[in-house]
Amino acid sequence: MALPYEIFVGLRYLRARRRNRTISLNTFVSVAGITLGVAALIGAVGIMTGFREDLQSKLIGTTAHIIVQERIKEHLTDYDRLTDKIRTLPDVVAATPFVFHQVLLTTQSGVQGVIVRGIDPKREATVTELAKNVTAGQLLDLLTPVNVRQAPSDDRQDRLRTIAAPGIILGKELALKLKIGVGDTVNVVSPAGPISAMGMVPKIRTFAVVGLFSSGMFSYDSSLAYIELGEAQRFFNLGASVTGIEVKVTDVFRAGEIAHRIEQDLGFSHGARDWTQMNRNTLSALKLQKTLMFLLLILITVVASFNIVSTLTMLVKEKQKEIAILKTMGATKRSIRRIFMLNGLIIGFSGTAIGIPLGYAFLWLIQTYWTFDPTVYEISTIPVHVLTEDVLLVAGSAILISFLATVYPANQAAKLEPVAAFRYD
Repeated sequence: MALPYEIFVGLRYLRARRRNRTISLNTFVSVAGITLGVAALIGAVGIMTGFREDLQSKLIGTTAHIIVQERIKEHLTDYDRLTDKIRTLPDVVAATPFVFHQVLLTTQSGVQGVIVRGIDPKREATVTELAKNVTAGQLLDLLTPVNVRQAPSDDRQDRLRTIAAPGIILGKELALKLKIGVGDTVNVVSPAGPISAMGMVPKIRTFAVVGLFSSGMFSYDSSLAYIELGEAQRFFNLGASVTGIEVKVTDVFRAGEIAHRIEQDLGFSHGARDWTQMNRNTLSALKLQKTLMFLLLILITVVASFNIVSTLTMLVKEKQKEIAILKTMGATKRSIRRIFMLNGLIIGFSGTAIGIPLGYAFLWLIQTYWTFDPTVYEISTIPVHVLTEDVLLVAGSAILISFLATVYPANQAAKLEPVAAFRYD
């Protein structure tokens, strides 16, 4: 089957003639512009996607996929039955109760407001990645009280006494702020204490630091602490109630759908929020940043398309006689338009075909040779992940812009009258 003659004519027009190599140079510049635009877009989108997925993995590793809480009351009372019921639901891997409260941590060197989470050390590892994030000590150390030396209430240092202090696990950054480590003690101050004649008295208890964790996120490592669930219930006077239930599911990207199903099974009195709802602001900011980066970098391709317009305009001007001859031989306006549109598409396809592997090569160089000190930046290399849909979007955008750049020159060539081309010859 013979190819349409427009293809052969279009390819011939893109080749330079000896007396005029300007068109060939402009063609090269146009292809180079499209190539750089596509490579830059592939690189930027790959890095943004990598950072987004790295953040998602850290969020999912520190918090549960779904949190179940009471809609009306502040605490869950029948949490054992609810936990067992949630575990039996489809797509649920594990579930465990937790307590969540704001407190003050005080040491001799500082005071810090933090979030204390009461957890079941035996079941927490089935729901979150906390056990893997513990860098000093073990999660199960929360179950064993630690004997520490403490001064009595009259503060006489010569009468130190030994007490059994419950364990606490701190974030690495939080421990640095308080200048303490494993084996030291910290006072946990809860504003919701017993009520006396003078009003509510803050409740204070000494805890022994039995471990440190590092999630890779500064906001978590500097503001979170973990204690044993039963100890949290006693300290915060919760009795036989908890703040909520943590749930792990089979597919994190279907967590919203599974959370809705949990709400339907438990009834209106219980609400379920998935990890995307709990981190909506952070994820929305990353998505917006990726979109804006794409729109900004696609301007490189738009600028390159101006070269396509100028190249084809010069080509139409130079090939007026050839266009006139083609028309006198029976070529239609539609065929002439196809010839010049084909030229622009060839430039777009060529730049895209070169730019995609160039973008991958750029990302490989970034990930291989651009390293960081993990003790400072929490990462050793820049996370990179290129999605197929992103590559298709970049390639489609570049080819579409290249095609739109051909519309004006192609229409001018199609409107050319043979008589006008030979008038001054």
